[in-house]
Amino acid sequence: MNQLIGFKRNLSLDIREKFAIRQSKIDQYLCELTKKFSEVIIINTCNRTEIYFNADSCSEENIDCIFDIFNWDKDLKEYIFHDKDDKVTVHLMEVACGFHSKILGEDQILGQVKESFLYSKDRGGASGELGRLFQTAITCGKQFRTEAKLYEIPVSSSSIAVHEAIDRGYKAYMVIGYGEIGSLAVKYLLGQDVYKIFLVVRTPGNVKDIFDPRVEVIDFNRKNEVLKEVECIISCTSAPHPVVRYEEIPKEAELFILDLAVPRDVDKKIKTLDNVELLDIDDISKIDDKNKALRRARMIDFKYIINEHFTEYRNWLKMRELSPIISSMKEAGKEVVSDRYASYVNRANNRNSEKLAEILIKSTSDHYVNKAINVLKEAKLKGCEEQCIEIISKIFLS
Repeated sequence: MNQLIGFKRNLSLDIREKFAIRQSKIDQYLCELTKKFSEVIIINTCNRTEIYFNADSCSEENIDCIFDIFNWDKDLKEYIFHDKDDKVTVHLMEVACGFHSKILGEDQILGQVKESFLYSKDRGGASGELGRLFQTAITCGKQFRTEAKLYEIPVSSSSIAVHEAIDRGYKAYMVIGYGEIGSLAVKYLLGQDVYKIFLVVRTPGNVKDIFDPRVEVIDFNRKNEVLKEVECIISCTSAPHPVVRYEEIPKEAELFILDLAVPRDVDKKIKTLDNVELLDIDDISKIDDKNKALRRARMIDFKYIINEHFTEYRNWLKMRELSPIISSMKEAGKEVVSDRYASYVNRANNRNSEKLAEILIKSTSDHYVNKAINVLKEAKLKGCEEQCIEIISKIFLS
């Protein structure tokens, strides 16, 4: 059965940080988890840590196993939820559509869900029911955004951060980190009237997709040199420790700092400095309150899309239960063809008649086998498949 553990909504940033997973260790975690569970997909973003897995049983032992692998303190269990089956299906589809995002309706999560699925699939961790669920949820999320036209109300932590800084009139920026969030921040800034962006990354040579002269790519060794030249810092790395420290901040410079990372990139003590205004991801989400009502109303209007894909996935699961009997029926059909063909060959006079006979016999077999399969599927959806299976088994398998 598909299962999920994640942390509860509206937890403080201090608690969420304790569940943060280093992206560089995802391979290691997947390897360990797939020794225990048949399928595993990890969604790990700045605001979300969720472990999806498929297991035969739903037990406390599964949760303990996951906590041990991630080295999480078991005293934190009170902050997590554990769902299974239909609840997992609904939750993932709502996640893909943006219902559970810190910033309601933001569009980055769909790409993150897809990336998580493909990452696990490439490593053999999403080849069954859980993999199919993620595929259905991704399709659901795409349709939801297209039909609800959420792009008319653009929202993401990157866009909110950039718009807040632009509204304050800042022209000189430092963006720390060039992952998904950092690249979006740079993209949004380049669409505005800014004159300088220092992009801080570990390996400047790896940044090969920026050609705007306003952007200067530097490494972390030069970060502190140029702090006096910027008005706003947007930090969004995946580092497990602060990358902007208290002692690095020039005391004479007025700075606006936006920390989009979890765990936080910016030393919390910096908030005490008189010359700095520091906003973390929770502060940024509050800026978005004025648009939430509009997005929420539109999203609720299109929630029927989730219901449609939920039904589609449940039907697929029901059909999957029929796979063994369908395979047996097809094998029985092949035996019918083989027996009839062998009998005909013994009596045929030329090779052309042999081919014709094979085609005719197989088409006859396929006709009845496929009709029986359709009847069986219809019976499954109506909940009366047991009697149907008994009858069809007597026809094809006895």
